Amino acid sequence: MSSQKGNVSRSRAQKHKNNTAFVNNKYGATVQVQKANSKIHDGLCKHCKGVLEWRVRYNKYKSLTQPKKCIKCAQRTVKDAYHILCKPCSLELDICCKCGKKEKIVIPINSEGDNDDEEEGGQGEVKGEEKDEEKGGEEKDEEKEERKMKKKK
Repeated sequence: MSSQKGNVSRSRAQKHKNNTAFVNNKYGATVQVQKANSKIHDGLCKHCKGVLEWRVRYNKYKSLTQPKKCIKCAQRTVKDAYHILCKPCSLELDICCKCGKKEKIVIPINSEGDNDDEEEGGQGEVKGEEKDEEKGGEEKDEEKEERKMKKKK
């Protein structure tokens, strides 16, 4: 049976079908997979964000070993894989870091600087979340004191 246009009547089900979905950290995640899973893709349009999330989900994401050259400022400041613009240029021009198109950015870049770690002071914080963090800080202090007491014994 050919796949000509108009000849789409098919009588059987798909021949090779996956029983379970692919899991990228099934047998214990490596350091690279853990970094890729925890990475926040900021400064990207909706399409590019989806592409990078697909790459992470199916173990196709390969991080950079050395910074790449930015196409706007021509300096080696691009530290994220598959990006063509550095974050300061993207912020200044308000364009996607990966495709370079002027589209709506899904997750905005921190204007404070290049933070490869997770965002600490996000713009969308809620007052209730701040209170929870303060309580968590007190609990951590108590745990530290307990550890010190155990060490003294």
